[in-house]
Amino acid sequence: MTPIRTPSPLRPAPAPQRPLRVLLTTDWWEPVVNGVVASVQTLRRELIALGCEVRVLTLSQGIRTRREPDVYRIGSVSAAMVYDRARIGMPASRRVLREILRWRPDVIHSHCEFSTHVWARRIARTLGVPLVHTYHTIYEDYTHYYSPSRTVGRKVVESFSRRVLAGTDAVIVPTAKVAALLRGYGVHRPVHVIPTGLDLQRFRPARSEQERADAAALRAGLGITPQQQVLVSVCRLAKEKNLDEVLDMVAAADREDVVLVLVGDGPYRAELEARAKDLGIARRVRFAGVVEPAEVQRWYRMGDVFVSASLSETQGLTFIEALACGLPLLCHRDPSLASVVLEGRTGWQFEDAAQFTAQLGALLDDPQRRAEMSAAALEHAQATCGAGDFGRGVLEVYRQVSLRRSPRLAGRQAVAA
Repeated sequence: MTPIRTPSPLRPAPAPQRPLRVLLTTDWWEPVVNGVVASVQTLRRELIALGCEVRVLTLSQGIRTRREPDVYRIGSVSAAMVYDRARIGMPASRRVLREILRWRPDVIHSHCEFSTHVWARRIARTLGVPLVHTYHTIYEDYTHYYSPSRTVGRKVVESFSRRVLAGTDAVIVPTAKVAALLRGYGVHRPVHVIPTGLDLQRFRPARSEQERADAAALRAGLGITPQQQVLVSVCRLAKEKNLDEVLDMVAAADREDVVLVLVGDGPYRAELEARAKDLGIARRVRFAGVVEPAEVQRWYRMGDVFVSASLSETQGLTFIEALACGLPLLCHRDPSLASVVLEGRTGWQFEDAAQFTAQLGALLDDPQRRAEMSAAALEHAQATCGAGDFGRGVLEVYRQVSLRRSPRLAGRQAVAA
């Protein structure tokens, strides 16, 4: 007798793979304007373009916790006595935590070492998912804010950095300089060097008559004549940016045809204004103040040369923004700029006033050479500074840490890619 076969139950169709979910955490977010905010915003945009679901956990500008589309803002209080515009998160909001846990991110990517990093560690530990961290700031260059001794301050930074990064699955840094610094601190986590990219459709030289007229109008609005040449610096006016040295260099060069435009504001502005006056160059220095982030490219376009003496940069986004806008760079020598300032091609790095004066003259007194260096700056930026490579590089780090953690997460990573 032939046995009767009962039909086997239909197997449920496999659930479709959902996009990789990434939670970015940062103490800094708009309306604040700084390099961390710019980097995280660029990463968010690129990850979304690569098919990921991305949410941001950050601090509110007040004590109330609130939710915006895909952004959680934790209530916070001012820490301006420690650092201008800094804030400290309030005790955790259970409602926000529950909502994030229900969303179930696959990767947590923290971008600051303080309030939101505590949340990042807690969420990663609760869900058993990877924690990636980007180390944006060389804190030993900020010792004047928290320690009377640079040596003691550096020891504090070493210990703090080791402790914070020990709990991560991987660390991302923007330059080899920062990677070497972390090795010197005794950090033994996997470190990946991934330069922050730019939106090259936005940061570019003026193309139209309207854009060129806008640059001319900005100059005229600052009382700069068509015959004068403009050195532009875009940064927060803070002691660690070493703008005193820029003023000293401009004074030493002693060129009546040159105007220095400082774009930005900060706690050190009054000291810089007083120094410019003491050096006798106040009439050749313009303090433009804060500009809207969406408008900053206009201010690069009104310049002839980008200048900086900062030694506190991990990568220096303003340097590559200037490059992308076609400005040759004239900067204090710093290992972090080795891939940005190609000597004699995209600019120069100076070590003293004599070098600065000679290099400035070589740029400003030879229009053909400046045009060639401007073209080289633009070409180098387009070849090396695109945001697409930045996003794909970070996504590859997620894939690697997910493989180590869980093949299931790696599968989602592959779908997102």
